[in-house]
Amino acid sequence: MKEELFQKVRELPDAPGVYIFRGPQREVLYIGKASSLRNRVRSYFQAERFLSPKIQKLRALISDLEIVLTGSEAEALILEDALIKKYRPPFNTRLRDDKRYPYIKITNERFPRVVVVRRPEADGARYFGPYTSSKAMRRAIKLAHKLFPIRPCSLPVGEKLFPRPCLYYHIGRCSGPCAGLVSPREYARYVEGASLLFQGRVDEVIAQLKEEMKQAAQEERFEHAARVRDQIQALERIRERQVVALAEPADLDAIGIALEGNRGYGVVLLVRGGRLLGREGFALTLPENSKEEEALEEFLDQYYTRTTAIPEEILLPRPVAELEALLVYLGRKRGGKVAASVPKSGERQHLVELAKRNAELGLRRTTAEELAPEEEALELLSEALDLSVRPWRIEAFDISNLQGEEATGSMVVFVGGKPRRDQYRRFRVRLSGKPDDYAMMEEVLRRRFTHALAELADPTITSKKFSDLPDLVLVDGGKGQLSVAQKVLGEMGLSGIEVAALAKKEELIFRPNRSDPIKLPENSQALHLLQRLRDEAHRFAIDYHRTLRERRTLASLLDELPGIGEKRKQLLLLRFGSIDGLRQATLEELLSVPGLPRKTAELLYKALHP
Repeated sequence: MKEELFQKVRELPDAPGVYIFRGPQREVLYIGKASSLRNRVRSYFQAERFLSPKIQKLRALISDLEIVLTGSEAEALILEDALIKKYRPPFNTRLRDDKRYPYIKITNERFPRVVVVRRPEADGARYFGPYTSSKAMRRAIKLAHKLFPIRPCSLPVGEKLFPRPCLYYHIGRCSGPCAGLVSPREYARYVEGASLLFQGRVDEVIAQLKEEMKQAAQEERFEHAARVRDQIQALERIRERQVVALAEPADLDAIGIALEGNRGYGVVLLVRGGRLLGREGFALTLPENSKEEEALEEFLDQYYTRTTAIPEEILLPRPVAELEALLVYLGRKRGGKVAASVPKSGERQHLVELAKRNAELGLRRTTAEELAPEEEALELLSEALDLSVRPWRIEAFDISNLQGEEATGSMVVFVGGKPRRDQYRRFRVRLSGKPDDYAMMEEVLRRRFTHALAELADPTITSKKFSDLPDLVLVDGGKGQLSVAQKVLGEMGLSGIEVAALAKKEELIFRPNRSDPIKLPENSQALHLLQRLRDEAHRFAIDYHRTLRERRTLASLLDELPGIGEKRKQLLLLRFGSIDGLRQATLEELLSVPGLPRKTAELLYKALHP
């Protein structure tokens, strides 16, 4: 070891902070936290017989040491987690693909919405997660919308009143804040009910709904009381399916971990009100020769700096070093004391053993919890473009024209990473004059979202071709097309929708508030998804443009032939569809058109086959 390194170790302060071990090439090898930097770092340099194989290998590679002093152990924990995410050191245990796990967000608005996001932010909103199962998360959201009429749209509700509510109001899935049909106080009760549901506090939700049912009955609103009664019964069926894990109504997490080589799996069993609500399982990437206590300590730090659900108690399979800092941090986050213990008997020990068995099972099938390829691509896209939400619904737009003639626009839709052809839409551009791609794109986008706002505001419109709003709008082009999309969405009060532009030549991606474009690797699943969307939008626009052009050519040809008036022209267009269809027709097929004389059919046949 270099003498300079030993000197740094000898001079370390007895204070909380983060330490960083670097290798010969200044690469980050390991990042750790400590309540006392002096005591913790010195432990790495004691006699080898006291060190684990992992630490022995790490120590042999250490060339330098850096420290960052913090004001408390809790601050050291947060900084450690941030640095591990940034540098991904090879000697740290890491949650594999940790950026993919989604959260449920209740937005910080006058009339909040429930959305899915990739990461929590300090924006005053409430977050729940992370969820390792997308299906479980979406089931929770679906149930919340079924029980509580929280608006599903992204309209600027609260800024202005719309003349009437949309279809969601009339089917009981929204309380109509856009039309002023619910007070902020009443709406807040719905939001609080959804929040309790996401926390797993079903008993409290039931109690809240029973009080609402009682009040509705007293006010002789019997239809509303009956609807609330049905909601209560649905929740009670859910509660019956939850396993009673403890005789007491305690809130706790039971931790289990399993290791095999450089792979691992961590499990958290969630017990709320004494009932086992479910589990979260995380695949782990481990340094070689890791011991269980080392992996457990780092797993706890990384999981609890991400999760929003903090229990009163954490049950551990074995003691953990430097645990006090984590408990202090969690206590502040929860707003109350958080305890940790290693149970030796009874129900609590049984829960820890159950968590251990789940971790071993998860390790044997580490791919079982992974997303389908399409959803994996969505997660990678969300990360690559730094989107605020998971783009479950993406709409791509393209313009096709030939020197401004017969200009068309297309809108293709991918939901969950898969095309939804029944929701594709096409537009015949009305703009006249010199061809202007920007103006054409603006017209198509404005018409698309004007239709959406009209359908959402008018329940008498039953077709609902445009009422589903996208999470991401993708336009074909560069900065100019991106600016057009931003302008349209901003002017229509839909600026919360994410926007991106994909340029063809170098496959550069442009995003708002970024001076430089994003260049993704050629093998990126996120790029392939965007390319599929762009190419599909281009194909759909070209097909429509070709159809219009052929119809115009056919109409011109028919106008020049004697004996073919407007009525016969319409019959021919209806029967054969295009100029190619007519060319392929035999004389007998032309003669089969009702009301077309033989002489006229022969003239047409000769014109098509000069």
